[in-house]
Amino acid sequence: MMKGIRDVLQQIKLFFILYLILLVCCLTIKLLFTKDEIYFAVNIRHADFLDTIEPYVTDLGNGWTIVALAAVAALYNYRVAFLMATTFAVTSLAVQIAKFAFDAPRPKLYFKDQVSKLHFVKGVDILSHNSFPSGHTLTAFAMGVLFMYLVKNKNWAILLLFYGIMVGFSRMYLSEHFFEDVVAGSAMGVVITILWLAWLDRKKFLHTDAWNRGLLMRR
Repeated sequence: MMKGIRDVLQQIKLFFILYLILLVCCLTIKLLFTKDEIYFAVNIRHADFLDTIEPYVTDLGNGWTIVALAAVAALYNYRVAFLMATTFAVTSLAVQIAKFAFDAPRPKLYFKDQVSKLHFVKGVDILSHNSFPSGHTLTAFAMGVLFMYLVKNKNWAILLLFYGIMVGFSRMYLSEHFFEDVVAGSAMGVVITILWLAWLDRKKFLHTDAWNRGLLMRR
């Protein structure tokens, strides 16, 4: 297992280093500011342009988006589709267990006494419970790790990290989650995906010819 973890980390080295730097920055912010201060620092800085695009950005961490991508991947490579689908399934299960274990209130419920002061984006369904951790953020960072692991050009690290950050920010901007939820979701996504790939992708059957073709590829 340790060899598998080292192999995965070698493949995602640049992404992982950049993520650790990001994580340290996030933890520093958390030490310097309170939960409320961080939330309102984001919530008061809204704009019509962001109100328009953030619901679409947040959908990039939606489970149905990943399912659709896995279905497309199956047309060309079963192994990639299988890794994508199972990574999403495992990380989603983990985050749902955590959500119900903590049962933390989301901003709408947490600030129920001053909800009239909060900015909400029209047309977005705002939830009240199971805030910690952020599932969309977990999914985005999990997929970032997976894609980084699979692509040959490791310069994609910056773009994939940016993708995760943007999804995480969208969850705060839309008042679906707190900063803590997003940071925890990102960490869970990165760690669980590394462990899952270290175990699963060492299975010999995934590296046979049958698994490295897709529905559109001739036998």
